[in-house]
Amino acid sequence: MADAKITSFNLSCPVPRVADDRIVLAHGGGGRLTHQLIEKIFMPAFANDALEERHDGAVVAVNGSRLAFTTDSFVVRPLIFPGGNIGDLAVNGTVNDLAMCGARPLYLSAGFILEEGLEMETLRTVVASMQRAAAKANVKLVTGDTKVVDKGKGDGIFVNTSGIGVIEANVKGTISPASVQPGDVVIVSGDLGRHGIAILSVREGLDFESPILTDCANVWPAVEALLKAGIEIHCLRDLTRGGLATTLNEIASDRIICIKLEETLIPVEETVQSACEILGLDPLYVANEGRFAVFVPSAQADAALNILKKIEVSQGSVRVGRVEESPGRTVVLQSRIGGNRVVDMLSGEQLPRIC
Repeated sequence: MADAKITSFNLSCPVPRVADDRIVLAHGGGGRLTHQLIEKIFMPAFANDALEERHDGAVVAVNGSRLAFTTDSFVVRPLIFPGGNIGDLAVNGTVNDLAMCGARPLYLSAGFILEEGLEMETLRTVVASMQRAAAKANVKLVTGDTKVVDKGKGDGIFVNTSGIGVIEANVKGTISPASVQPGDVVIVSGDLGRHGIAILSVREGLDFESPILTDCANVWPAVEALLKAGIEIHCLRDLTRGGLATTLNEIASDRIICIKLEETLIPVEETVQSACEILGLDPLYVANEGRFAVFVPSAQADAALNILKKIEVSQGSVRVGRVEESPGRTVVLQSRIGGNRVVDMLSGEQLPRIC
């Protein structure tokens, strides 16, 4: 038999290649692809000092006052879900982005993209929810726009909201990721993952013994209480797309620090944890719409917790971790059994279209 030519081969599995010449759903998931999109496309085109802060909103000086400005778009599916709908989600989401800048929310705009064939009763339900949420947050919707697209092109309703708030004169310093320091304590304002699982339960027709409701809420009362008490807040971030894990990875990367978490301290309701285990999801990455993380100096952590626990929206606040110098650009989780694992930013998309 003639000599056979043997070709060597590699048994290692290649990393899946994500198309970089077109948009995929994961570009909207808040994870690694979202950040690549921002860094490669948007930041080079629009770079300026306010944008460089990479915060939930921009803080700008106007005639001696500091104003916060933010915008957001909401494309959630389904439009109505357990505990809320796209209307109150849009108002609370924008109010919360202003709150994360330390700003009192004042005014909102709303742009509606409506699909031909949408039932008027659905629109009335959404608008009524927006009105109630705005009244509860003490903000006014002062301008807006409406467009209608062909049937099959809009998925019912898309909503864009923008907001303006004012940072009170007694708020000193800058509340942003740039202010996070080694030694800071990380506090989260309540249990995690309920919004994402509430959306998924309807979308997939899942029934749980105990209903899982969205955590969607206005968090400004909790932030206001911290500010009035004079707590030295270094950073505030709401835990929306990508959940706690993605939010902390963003901050760790920007500040070149390490954020260490303790798994036993992270609050997740039993029903949410069980649902995540069944569905193969990690609650650290599941979106929330009424939860935030706050970074404060270690010496003020207990005082901050006492204040937060007195406010309805943040009664479940707990200390979940701390900031250290190294290893930089890293989030580390100490597991229940004592080991450590790196909590990385998601490369793909766990749950599309949840906000």
